[in-house]
Amino acid sequence: MSAAERRMTAGTDGWQLATFHVETDADVHADHWEMHPTGDEAVCCLTGAMRLYLRSETVGEEEYVVALTAGTAFVVPRGRWHRIELDEPSDIMSIGLRDGTRQEPVMR
Repeated sequence: MSAAERRMTAGTDGWQLATFHVETDADVHADHWEMHPTGDEAVCCLTGAMRLYLRSETVGEEEYVVALTAGTAFVVPRGRWHRIELDEPSDIMSIGLRDGTRQEPVMR
């Protein structure tokens, strides 16, 4: 499978399962925040290592960072803005509801 190629399976209730291999931050859209308003999202690091950033809910506070390595996962709460940066090429699995997903550029 090439970098950024994704396989998704949508259930009848709107849940989607995606697995993908990523090589660079561009493959995970590290320069954009993402938010899913209809459900939590499980982000699983199958191989490699990455950092999952949760945008602060309070102006002026730092982002919350979760380090994910092979075999670990984190559940992003519904409605929480998040993004990923890679520490090394990785295989990722995500499970969540995609309806209404929004993205915004990261302001640096």
